[in-house]
Amino acid sequence: MSVTSLLAPSAEGATARSVAGITLEVQERGAGRPILVLHGPDPLAEDAPVLDRLGALGSVIAPSHPGFGGSPRPEGFETVYDLVQLYAALLDEIGTPAVVVGCSFGGWIAAELALASPQRIAGLVLVDPLGIRISADPLTRDIMDFFNTHPREINRRSWHDPARAPDYDAMSDAALIRHARARDALCLYGWDPHMYNPRLHAWLHRIKIPTLVLWGESDAVVTPDYGRAYAAAIPSAAFALIADAGHHPELEQPAAVTEQVAAFLNRQPAGEFVR
Repeated sequence: MSVTSLLAPSAEGATARSVAGITLEVQERGAGRPILVLHGPDPLAEDAPVLDRLGALGSVIAPSHPGFGGSPRPEGFETVYDLVQLYAALLDEIGTPAVVVGCSFGGWIAAELALASPQRIAGLVLVDPLGIRISADPLTRDIMDFFNTHPREINRRSWHDPARAPDYDAMSDAALIRHARARDALCLYGWDPHMYNPRLHAWLHRIKIPTLVLWGESDAVVTPDYGRAYAAAIPSAAFALIADAGHHPELEQPAAVTEQVAAFLNRQPAGEFVR
């Protein structure tokens, strides 16, 4: 376990949950059908409105991935495969089919999870997911370089309203530590190839779970055309744009995202959990 893992502060209101011997910082809301929320480049804040809104639809479990937030990252735990197997174990523990909501980097994990453990998932919601390559030109970048792009440009591409972007100068030391850990962990999981699995696109056709793909209309990290290609590769997927949102519609437009999720869930019957 790294020193930064030991020193990482936990978010207010979070609880600790052990899954397969790994401790996760977890935000929980609501009751009813389980909804597993997998975050993007940063864990969702305790006061993120989308958590309470989703909590009105079911029992929300929103972990911080190992290495993010207050979740330690065990030695040798360093691939998206590790994350997929960890969340498959969590779904085993939940015991009934869950709706999985994955945002950005978490959307990549969610898509892989749907292929690895389809019997554990009742519905899949992908919000501006990463994880695939669509361009045939090796010199064309489908996904903005998270690590070699100036922070101002990242903000411009990530937010419909850049004023909503985090103000690092105003952050507390604890918040800055959490952000630095998130960047370090994201780099470890997604450096090369940059934020995608070269084989994932070819296998998305095997996802038979009801799927909703939501996309921020102003996303310039991964464009809506990338989103349409993502949805087109999943036979069961519906696609919808979220107006006035960039790469983080769950943060910029939580009401619109939750309305789409609620309508999607109302169309899905409860499934049986198959071990």
